[in-house]
Amino acid sequence: MKRVSTKLSVLTFLCFLFTNVALGQDITVTGVITDGADKSPLPGVSVVVKGTKTGTTTDATGRYAISAPGNATLVFTYIGYTSREVPVNNQTNLNIALAASSQELEQVVVVGYGTQRKKDLTGSISQVKGEELTRQPVQTPTQALQGKVAGVQIISSGEPNTSPTVRLRGTGTLLGGANPLYVVDGVFTDDIKNINNADIVSVDVLKDASAAAIYGMRAANGVILITTKKGKVGENVITLDANIGFREANNLVEMAGANQYTGYLNEAEKYYGSGSDLITPSMLTGANTDWYDAILQKGIMSSQNLSFSGGTEKVNYFISAGLLTDEGIQKGNKYNRFTLRINNEYTITKKLKFSNMISYTNGKAKGAQLDAFTNAYRAAPIIASKVGDLYGNTSLFGNVANPLVSINKVDNTALQNRIQGNFALDYKPIEGLTLRSAIGLDLNYLKSTDYGFKYLNDASTFLLAGGNQSRPNSTLKLTKNDKMSWIWDNTATYTKTVEKHSFTVLAGVTAEEFKSNDMVGDARDVPSNKDQWYLNAGSGGSQSVSNEGDKYHRNSFLARVNYGYDNKYLLTASYRYDGTSKFGKNSRWDGFPSIGLAWNINNEDFMADQKIFSNLKLRGSYGRLGNDNIPSSLYISTAAINKPYYFGGDLGKLGSPVLGIRLEDIIDDQLKWEITTEYDLGLDFGFLNNRLSGTIDYYDKKTDNALIFVNIPAILGDPDEKVLTNAANVSNKGVELSLNWADQIGEDWKYSIGANIAHNKNTINKLNGGQPLLGDKIAETNVTKSDNGQAIGSYFLLEKIGLFQNQAQIDASAQKDARAGDIIYRDLNGDGAINDLDRKFVGSYQPKFTYGLNGNLSYKNFDLNFGFFGTQGGKIYNGKKAVRGANEKKDNIEASVVRNRWTPNNPNNNVPRATTTVLPGSTYFVEKGDYLRLNNLTLGYTLPKTLLNKARINNVRVFLTAQNLFTITSYTGFTPELQPSIPGAKEESTNLNQGVDLNSYPSTRTFAFGINVGF
Repeated sequence: MKRVSTKLSVLTFLCFLFTNVALGQDITVTGVITDGADKSPLPGVSVVVKGTKTGTTTDATGRYAISAPGNATLVFTYIGYTSREVPVNNQTNLNIALAASSQELEQVVVVGYGTQRKKDLTGSISQVKGEELTRQPVQTPTQALQGKVAGVQIISSGEPNTSPTVRLRGTGTLLGGANPLYVVDGVFTDDIKNINNADIVSVDVLKDASAAAIYGMRAANGVILITTKKGKVGENVITLDANIGFREANNLVEMAGANQYTGYLNEAEKYYGSGSDLITPSMLTGANTDWYDAILQKGIMSSQNLSFSGGTEKVNYFISAGLLTDEGIQKGNKYNRFTLRINNEYTITKKLKFSNMISYTNGKAKGAQLDAFTNAYRAAPIIASKVGDLYGNTSLFGNVANPLVSINKVDNTALQNRIQGNFALDYKPIEGLTLRSAIGLDLNYLKSTDYGFKYLNDASTFLLAGGNQSRPNSTLKLTKNDKMSWIWDNTATYTKTVEKHSFTVLAGVTAEEFKSNDMVGDARDVPSNKDQWYLNAGSGGSQSVSNEGDKYHRNSFLARVNYGYDNKYLLTASYRYDGTSKFGKNSRWDGFPSIGLAWNINNEDFMADQKIFSNLKLRGSYGRLGNDNIPSSLYISTAAINKPYYFGGDLGKLGSPVLGIRLEDIIDDQLKWEITTEYDLGLDFGFLNNRLSGTIDYYDKKTDNALIFVNIPAILGDPDEKVLTNAANVSNKGVELSLNWADQIGEDWKYSIGANIAHNKNTINKLNGGQPLLGDKIAETNVTKSDNGQAIGSYFLLEKIGLFQNQAQIDASAQKDARAGDIIYRDLNGDGAINDLDRKFVGSYQPKFTYGLNGNLSYKNFDLNFGFFGTQGGKIYNGKKAVRGANEKKDNIEASVVRNRWTPNNPNNNVPRATTTVLPGSTYFVEKGDYLRLNNLTLGYTLPKTLLNKARINNVRVFLTAQNLFTITSYTGFTPELQPSIPGAKEESTNLNQGVDLNSYPSTRTFAFGINVGF
């Protein structure tokens, strides 16, 4: 018995040994990989022996052959399909069917007051993941969105701590606010400079009215939803992201040097002016100053972010801290920001959950002196910027202020503390029903200090403390802005599926309040010691204090129904009834409905056997939106006190004033909403199992009751006086196209590329008795005019048709006093004179096309990411050129103008003769605003995990990145990206002045090195 058992043990051991030897030997495995649905062969499928680098791909017929151990596991992966792992088990033939992946269509998208699967959407919504935003070293998430979403134009500034201008599907208002609504974790805001990009999960852009109408009165300009990170159940995760680099000016205008400057001005004065030289030898100091070099620097920028996340079945958490530093490229300009975020979620019972999402931001900014850029453009190069402790006296020379003095003799610092948070209770009393109550808070406290140092001048030399720009008394301005807003949402959401029918019903009520308190104090002769920067430290009688504030409320009722039948037919209908205290009692309430329909054509039975489309959905929607983004007191008549009235008789002698009260402004107490209605027709499609996917949309958006100024009847007062009222329509029509391709070559090479392009046409349809709106003046010319049939902010100028070459041309023209080399302006009305009647519309800053191109390429542990953005069809008014000579004859001139100016020996038709006087506003100053910019280029490397396992580090990635690496444009200014920068312009003129380049901050180029570490 014992002997038999021993024999069996030996036999078992030998069989086991034989089997393992057999399985351990390499064998050749062949087979065919097919689509699991239609059985068609799949070429290019990656086949890899698990745990090794041995791999191959299928050929055009889906066949493969690979050498592998008999006990190995093969991994089959293909873009657009679910990966499979199959044990070999000593088999020599393995035919595999792969199932198409629905991951892209199953992707969850954030919508108003909820989420939806991408395949269930009926509106136009685009999503950008947080990891795409963090690839760029920028302060705000909107800057990182540039070029990634069709129909979204983002105009950035190189200045630290500034918000980009964002336009979704064009500009829909003339005088109202045109920026979109931002919703951060349920909190409404118009400023997201406080959001740390590293904390963001996704940004969802609601573009059409069907998607945005659930936000009613706030949604006319589109909605951008930002969702921040949460902890997940499981292992704790620690993440460190850091980068450091520098910024520099991306493009500077080449100005004339000392010799060019002297020669040009003397030529202008001697031959076309007084007949003598303007710059005499006694004025030359030997200086040849590059004023841009004098005021600019390479600014250091850095960012460090540390986060902790994790959770259990009861509690999950996400905690992050971030520090951002950006010096800017102007000397003295700097911004520091510290952010702290705590996002927690507590499961109290199976039915009750509490969550909080809180952020704190502390910012300190030393602002840029924007006029220094214009002064650097105009300052004479023959004056030194600074010698020792003395500044070049440009103003005494008869020129603009020394821009370096403008920077060094002020100290303007802003301190901001901001708390933003959302606190919510979710209760599920029965299956499918969720009751939610959430309150969002935004507390924003800003204190700014503007101190002007005292400095004097002496007229005896060009090297003094600042010449005529002296400040005989120090000045101090203290500003305190306190803002507080809250919003309370109460919603009920019920979801139910009955066979092929699916329903989601939402109903709710919201309330919100905003209030602000602004206080400004001024004083003179305050000591220069920062510890004494208080108003009371100034000289007696020099103090002044002003205080004002604002307060308004909103209240809303909302409802939405989502219905789907058999995953084929989809309907979304919503209604929001809004009230706002910004309008009078007869205009406060209005309703905003929307409806969206979609047809998933690909799910129809007649599409079952087709092999072309992997996704095909047709969408259509209609919606009505509102805009109350105006000051809250425009409908209220205000009285001025201590105004003189003149009476005779018993009240006093004839002509003696008696102080009283009077209403100074005529107002429209029936002001009401600007109403936007929009139609959208869209098609979502996918080919080759969604390796190629895309979206095309056509939209027609019209704003009625847009605010403009109209003349009042003469019987009511001054016929030149105007009143603000709802009296214009604005139209935006356009087409958007997005395409994305993702694929891989073998196991090592993976790539994706996305492109988008959008066309928009902006038109003012009718002014309903209103007057055309003029932009602010540049060199005594209203450059823009917004009128019927034109785009908002269209240029209205004289037309340059050439240069006079001889006296015969002058004698035959409407410009009898012209000289050879002067600009010829078209006599549009043929009356023999050139004046305002000869001005015409010549385009606007608003582009006809915006486009973007983004790509990702990876090879093993290396990755390369790039992003382009561009616009076409917009124009720019070069205001810096236009104001030259407006105040002084001795302004500098661009080097290209000096080189290419008209002379008898260079009789060109492009650049006029030398002149020291301001030229009339004309198309000479209008340039193409087209550009293509490489927004971002990043090269990264992820360290192999074999090097990290012993250190218990999950991943380490290092990278080099460049932001705004180059820009292709014909525009001769700093940058074709322009935010309104006209000194003294009113906020409501923003849309009218867009595209006028005067005090623009140069665009910046950034180079940085960074590291991402996960524990």
